[in-house]
Amino acid sequence: MKARTMSFVRTWAGRLALGLVVLSVSATALHSRPSQAQATPTVQLPDFTDLAERVGPSVVNIRTTERRTSADRPGGLMDPNMEEFFRRFGVPIPSQPDRRGNPRNQEEEPQQRGVGSGFVLSADGFIMTNAHVVDGADEVIVTLTDKREFKARIVGADRRSDVAVVKIEATGLAPVKIGDVNRLKVGEWVMAIGSPFGLDNTVTAGIVSAKQRDTGDLLPLIQTDVAINPGNSGGPLLNLRGEVVGINSQIYSRSGGFMGISFAIPIDEAQRVAEQLRTSGRVIRGRIGVQIGAVTKEVAESIGLGQPRGALVVSVEKDGPADKAGLEAGDIIVKVDNKAVEKSGDLPRLVGGIKPGSKSTLQVFRRGATRDIGVTVAEFEADRPTRRAGGPEQGGPAPVAKAVLGMTVSDLTDAQKRELRIRGGVKVEAVEGAAARAGVREGDVILSMDNTEITDSKQFATVGAKAEKSRAVSVMVRRGEWTNYLVIRPTR
Repeated sequence: MKARTMSFVRTWAGRLALGLVVLSVSATALHSRPSQAQATPTVQLPDFTDLAERVGPSVVNIRTTERRTSADRPGGLMDPNMEEFFRRFGVPIPSQPDRRGNPRNQEEEPQQRGVGSGFVLSADGFIMTNAHVVDGADEVIVTLTDKREFKARIVGADRRSDVAVVKIEATGLAPVKIGDVNRLKVGEWVMAIGSPFGLDNTVTAGIVSAKQRDTGDLLPLIQTDVAINPGNSGGPLLNLRGEVVGINSQIYSRSGGFMGISFAIPIDEAQRVAEQLRTSGRVIRGRIGVQIGAVTKEVAESIGLGQPRGALVVSVEKDGPADKAGLEAGDIIVKVDNKAVEKSGDLPRLVGGIKPGSKSTLQVFRRGATRDIGVTVAEFEADRPTRRAGGPEQGGPAPVAKAVLGMTVSDLTDAQKRELRIRGGVKVEAVEGAAARAGVREGDVILSMDNTEITDSKQFATVGAKAEKSRAVSVMVRRGEWTNYLVIRPTR
């Protein structure tokens, strides 16, 4: 009995020792294994407090006024909800007629025209804002964050880029730091400071939604989801390093308020404009004298261009730089000085950056082949009215009896060609079927078909007869002063 007891004790002692060893190994393994919290890094939202404190003193409020009589003010009373909004937030309510609808006086007096924002460029008082903030103002008043007010002088404003520079007589101001737009990435956090609805130094934040957004303006814009409202215009868009990367300029809205899409002018482009405004008061740009349109995928494929790219020349200004260089309506400009024109909006930006008087080389796609054309760039001036071509003279040649691709055409007289400044082409007398569906109209002039220049109705019929009935055929159409490509599909 005593021996069995000793054996039992030894057995349980061994098991206990083995258990302790296993427990020790498990504890060591557990201790050495990283926890789930340690393995997954914690993502923290950015803190904008320091950024707002540092940059806030560089942002200004801009009020503009214009002189007009009270009789010129818009009639009717302000919407009660909007009036309450102004009162609640301490914003001055614009002057209105009295409750009986009578104007308060007929004397000329300054009336508040609008509220915007701006930011300090230099310690001696140069301030950048939007051109539309100060456009048409008789007086510009700049308010600093320390509540000092100054009457500002408009140094220059450029409507095409929507950039303006104003100057106040002050020293020791805190200028902003200019950032590198090329380093800005989609998804990056950005912050805006401005005066929405006149509320000074309001801070909003969001991310960059897209870059190089083409909205039809001269400059490609930065798209963000930062809350921007009326009054934010002209304020800075800042990265997390406190550098200005853009000027808040536009919003996309169906209601007049913020809807999640706002646009800013890239600061590098704005700086170039501002430098010219400060030195000469105006911006000098190049021009070649063409009206352009977009190249669609359908047109690009039908004329052998491949991918839709370049700018389609729809009209050439008479005796302009492009006309003198030999550019023709229907040409597609694909490069400017070896810089690719990916879309039509790229052309005015590239040409606008060329110094007037300089010689430039355009790579042009014309009737299935590319060629280089040298052009001397002129200075951009105010838009000239387009001269409309007169209607063809009566008594021209009889129309061709046989219709081609749904078009019945006639030859042009020499006088008509001189009037339209073209070498050849045929006039559409009647249209039906596939051509009508493609958009060809009676009175249009067909300049080329299937990448072949059309000289007369006989050649038109020959080229049309060779065109395969099973594929799309491109035609270059002149309509008034405009030229465009249309794609005719014989079968649908």
